Amino acid sequence: MGRYSIYMHSSNKGKAVLKFQLINQRADFSFALFSGGLSNPKLVAVSNFIAFANPKAPVYPRLAQGKSWNEMTVTWTSGYDLSEAVPFVEWGPKGRKQIQSAAGTLTFNRNSLCGQPARTVGWRDPGFIHTSFLKELWPNMRYTYRLGHFLLDGSYVWSKRYSFKASPYPGQNSLQRVIIFGDMGKAERDGSNEYANYQPGSLNTTDQLIKDLDNFDIVFHIGDLPYANGYISQWDQFTAQVQEISSTVPYMIASGNHERDWPNTGSFYDTPDSGGECGVPAETMYYFPAENRAKFWYATDYGMFRFCIADSEHDWREGSEQYKFIEHCLATVDRKQQPWLIFAAHRPLGYSSNDWYAQEGSFEEPMGRESLQRLWQKYKVDIGFYGHVHNYERVCPIYQNQCVNKEKSHYSGTVNGTIHVVVGGGGSHLSDFAKAPPVWSIFRDKDYGFGKLTAFNHSFLLFEYKKSSDGKVYDSFTISRDYRDVLACVHDGCEKTTLAS
Repeated sequence: MGRYSIYMHSSNKGKAVLKFQLINQRADFSFALFSGGLSNPKLVAVSNFIAFANPKAPVYPRLAQGKSWNEMTVTWTSGYDLSEAVPFVEWGPKGRKQIQSAAGTLTFNRNSLCGQPARTVGWRDPGFIHTSFLKELWPNMRYTYRLGHFLLDGSYVWSKRYSFKASPYPGQNSLQRVIIFGDMGKAERDGSNEYANYQPGSLNTTDQLIKDLDNFDIVFHIGDLPYANGYISQWDQFTAQVQEISSTVPYMIASGNHERDWPNTGSFYDTPDSGGECGVPAETMYYFPAENRAKFWYATDYGMFRFCIADSEHDWREGSEQYKFIEHCLATVDRKQQPWLIFAAHRPLGYSSNDWYAQEGSFEEPMGRESLQRLWQKYKVDIGFYGHVHNYERVCPIYQNQCVNKEKSHYSGTVNGTIHVVVGGGGSHLSDFAKAPPVWSIFRDKDYGFGKLTAFNHSFLLFEYKKSSDGKVYDSFTISRDYRDVLACVHDGCEKTTLAS
């Protein structure tokens, strides 16, 4: 990544100085200056070529939790095919002996994609995507690592050295802090803008998280990552933008409509929102611990938390394959050790007073909660998080459209229902609310921001909504309870009993 001043000469206009920031996309760059606007473009001048010292170098590391609690995965991008170099990660406990672990290599081509512009004008070679699995980590230990490629001539190419903290053991009683948001996108740090400036808040969110990097342990970005919409180079731009975060803490993702949806490809929504990507770049560029990465649902444990990440772009209704996964994820957690049970999906499968949902009269993604609310209630899910709607909204503990707890901010004992939170203000253009808030809507904010969960122990959880503009807290609630409160009977969530003595 570098900043460059480009001097453009024109016989009619003299000299102009334009400054850009370039990211390594495995190729040389030149700049063209046009007049006449979009309607009548005319080439005025072309710059000299700009070359990176090593355009194939390993870049943009992305951590993610593996399929077991003591495994961390490292994914990165390079220009090296296996015929040129062997990828690996050198890693170990900070200040101690380092070992080397091999990495697998994936990529995709035009034929892997489903439509235009991804297969046509939006196509750009994504390079090679490498993933290494760092196993048998000790809980909460600090590890250092660097990305390496062993070339055929016997030399090595290295990245700089990074570090991460290993995940806590499931149920471990320690301070655990989680960031969650959706719909962030990417933006230009050099002041240039993509057409229509679609994600104006993206850099504020990114920069606040970088500023606060020592104060959280894991990130969940629940769908709509770069809004590449079929322009593949924007995946490089996005992974470059978040690399300071994703190289330090696990960056867990979910699938959104702008990653997956394309007609006649098996997505639940027959829309062209992915620009022909049909999930391929997201499923390749990032690792996530799903059994089948084309089916973007998975469970992951982080200390006292169990996260059940759903895929709102595939059928979630009762009887579907995903419904069975969701119930299994919710049913198999030991709430004595992992009391904080979190459900998340891209689209609001719970509740939202966004204006278009209000116009439909559903106040949800259509068919969203009809099947799932029984599971949330039966397994006593604490919080459901959603994106897609580009604002922030917090809903009361609720079941079947009825608030089941009179408290607004400090819940204690048995909560009786699931709290639903929309955190879709990560950076994309903001969404309007319905004018009249429903009775179940406790707090609404049409602004950019993100959520933060802090588990202090097995009995006390704090949630905070922070604005991206200043990082300050604008809404919060706490849950204080003991294990017996989780076991307690609630409506449609009671264990069967017998009269036998």
